[in-house]
Amino acid sequence: MGDFANIIATSDNRVRLTVWSNREGEGRIIIGKYCLICAGVRISAAKEISIGDNCMMANRVYITDADWHDLYDRSMFVGQSSPVRIGNNVWIGDSAIVCKGVTIGDNSIIGAGAVVVKDVPPNVVAAGNPALVLKNLDAGLPMQTREDWFTIMSQLTAEAEEKERNELRGNTFWGWLRSKGFPRKGD
Repeated sequence: MGDFANIIATSDNRVRLTVWSNREGEGRIIIGKYCLICAGVRISAAKEISIGDNCMMANRVYITDADWHDLYDRSMFVGQSSPVRIGNNVWIGDSAIVCKGVTIGDNSIIGAGAVVVKDVPPNVVAAGNPALVLKNLDAGLPMQTREDWFTIMSQLTAEAEEKERNELRGNTFWGWLRSKGFPRKGD
């Protein structure tokens, strides 16, 4: 899991990251920097699921790289699997399902309730069951990311702390005591 990733869970909507493979060296979940994973998200890997930086997954998103059983031999505990790749700055809407073998390109948005069974190119909005591209995003517009927000918030916090230090400079115990006993205008 990358730096500054946020996972939000509640007692009735836990986040489940499950790795279960029948092959040595398989079964990995890779989550990039600055990702947001909301309550109820399930990510289940038998082979590999790779999620890029700055991605957001809304409530109850399900990402899987396996069938978790065979069509005819249902005693097989994994079934067919194929890696899932999610690019950078992808937003996956509420209750969407991303199925095995899918690649979602950078900056794309997956609509709420979508079932993604085929690759989604970069810079598009896809939705529906099965998910289809509905709109191309304007690649010429600057794309804001969660990392940008964290950077801005860090700068704002540092500026606010510096302002507070300057305003409190000169505050002393004796000055406080005087203000309680002999207050002046502005105390």
